[in-house]
Amino acid sequence: MAVVATFEIEITPAEGLLPGTGRFDFTKRWSGDVEGVSSGLMMSAGTPVDGTAGYVALEVFDGVLAGRRGTVSFHQFGSMRGGVQDLRYEIVPGSGTGELAEVGGVLRLEIDDDGLHHVTFDLS
Repeated sequence: MAVVATFEIEITPAEGLLPGTGRFDFTKRWSGDVEGVSSGLMMSAGTPVDGTAGYVALEVFDGVLAGRRGTVSFHQFGSMRGGVQDLRYEIVPGSGTGELAEVGGVLRLEIDDDGLHHVTFDLS
């Protein structure tokens, strides 16, 4: 089942936990087939201005996903090599509660020219 949504994100830099890394706290407000809020943290390393970097993120969503209410976690693994980006974004297995207890799947992210984040969920 495909579910389509957008989100707005607020990112706040935080103190890095390890040498050579950056840390960011974030909040997303979701709309579309996904209504709710998620909060999380991101760790990054590398030199993004040179087109080579990577990050990991973990976030917890609270709201309604495809008509089902509950919480679920998402994790992201992103990298950039020579300016080419690669992203793995998925629902953390076993993380759901309420009506989202059994949900799983992957997310595909596209960012338009205005900075709006469009996400398609391929649910299983």
